[in-house]
Amino acid sequence: MECAFYKIIFCFALVNTMVGNASALDLDMARFVTAKRAQAKDLAGTQTNKVPPIVWSFFDAVRVDDWETATNLAARVDNIGRYAGINADSLSPALQTAIWPVISETIGTYEQFHKWDNKLLHRFGSNIIASIPKGSVYFGGTDSGRFVISALSESHRDGRPFFTFTQNQLADGRYLEYLRTMYGRKLYIPSMEDSQKAFEGYVADAGERLKAGKLKPGEDVRTVEGRIQVNGQVAVMEINGLLIKIILEKNPNREFYIEESFPLDWMYPYLSPHDLILELHHKPLTGLDEETLQRDYNYWKQFTGELIGDWITDKTSVKEVCDFADKVYSREDRAGFKGNTAFAKNDQSQKCFSKLRSSIASLYVWRMQHANGEPEKYRMRKAADLAFRQALALCPYSPEAIYRYSNFLVELKRPDEAIQIAETCIRLDPDDSWVKEFARQLRKSN
Repeated sequence: MECAFYKIIFCFALVNTMVGNASALDLDMARFVTAKRAQAKDLAGTQTNKVPPIVWSFFDAVRVDDWETATNLAARVDNIGRYAGINADSLSPALQTAIWPVISETIGTYEQFHKWDNKLLHRFGSNIIASIPKGSVYFGGTDSGRFVISALSESHRDGRPFFTFTQNQLADGRYLEYLRTMYGRKLYIPSMEDSQKAFEGYVADAGERLKAGKLKPGEDVRTVEGRIQVNGQVAVMEINGLLIKIILEKNPNREFYIEESFPLDWMYPYLSPHDLILELHHKPLTGLDEETLQRDYNYWKQFTGELIGDWITDKTSVKEVCDFADKVYSREDRAGFKGNTAFAKNDQSQKCFSKLRSSIASLYVWRMQHANGEPEKYRMRKAADLAFRQALALCPYSPEAIYRYSNFLVELKRPDEAIQIAETCIRLDPDDSWVKEFARQLRKSN
């Protein structure tokens, strides 16, 4: 009965599309959902348990760009497929396999195409894809960095032009199984044994740091009945990071690139700026040379110039950036604005590009903190300050940009500017309780 009901919904959606009452699905999204549906069908053929019919109804709704039906179905599919081991009676056994990542990637990708300005989405994706050599390994961090790149690649399933992973789900056994079905003949993909060792290694290290009082911010590590227990996002991302390390070490002939999701301490010595993203090297770098800094400076000067106007320089003050934010984003006064109007109206692209730039700025901060001498420290501080101001101008309500830049300014004994940034964000988003508390703490400690 349920299957027949969703077939009726699908037929109505198809008719609406044919007569022009529904928007046309982006061609790249259409190609991607067709490929993912075929991949899901192939994987379903290897399972003894039947995939629920609602899954195919979801794929069909996306293919005709029926947003309301697709998202309603996606929510139902999510409930029966996402959390292995939780409410097990309501879960579908067939979805506790490599089929699930195929479905979740389609859901996530469709949401990205709905949230972004279409031209900016393609600009984001094509810029990253063009910058990565064929045959490389790429780790997406944000939803955009994962889903958009997967959709715009020639073939995500075949790893063309490069192999695309998400760094956020490597600790999920289903996701590793999914990667092995796609890339296992061409790349070393961590085994379940590797995953278990990564978990055990993290728990042992976290236990030692718990005893030494050296846990990281947000790290939930406790001793319960004599055993170490770890929970939360920080723990998951640390385990994901250890699995990235295994992939890096076991595939020495591949180049690696990453769009940061969550900062990982071990990774910073291995990173260098690479256009919108970062290159992950096989060996630690002794430093970032002047050519690397100049190339990064030139790239982002042009890129931010196209998005918000070419007005940010080494001498641009934090106050000028905040005044720009008040004018363009808060009051929506775009008189004299020389950037991309579509960008100024689309919060998804603002958040994404700002995070990319603040990730590179944070790399410069790490290099500054580990500099070998004052000249290098000065170079890194100067590069970080400019990159943070660009990130702030791109999205003055970005949590990453606000938190990272404010802490950087406090470290440089410039707390008044940090407070100014937080107060600007409050004017843009007065309901954001986090930034209000953050501003209060800044005022209290300074």
